[in-house]
Amino acid sequence: MIRSAYRPMWLIAMFDLPVTSKLARKRATEFRACLLDGGFIMLQYSVYARFCDSAESADSKRLYVRANLPPSGSVRLLAVTDRQFAKMEHYRERKRTSGEDPPEQLLLF
Repeated sequence: MIRSAYRPMWLIAMFDLPVTSKLARKRATEFRACLLDGGFIMLQYSVYARFCDSAESADSKRLYVRANLPPSGSVRLLAVTDRQFAKMEHYRERKRTSGEDPPEQLLLF
C-alpha cells in the first residue's frame, strides 16, 4: 500500500501510566503536559490526539512522543486519516455530539 505524504491525519496517543507513587504521578503529569505542549488535545483523560497535515508531520510528532516517553507504563500511537477520524461517534450523557474538527489554520512554533 502506498501512503500519500500529504494526506491529512490524526495521531492518537493512548496511554496507561502508573500513578502509585508521588514520583509516578509526577511523571504521568509531565507526559500529559508534554503532549499538550506538542499540540495534542485531550479526548479523554489518557487519550490525546493531534491533527497532522501530512504523514511526514505525523512521523515527526511520533518522534516527539517517543523522545518524551515516561520510563514506565504503556503508550500506544495510532494514526488515522482525517476522514476515518471524522467517522468517530462521540456520545455525552447518551446524546450524540459532534467530534473535533481539524484546526482552521496550522500553528507554527
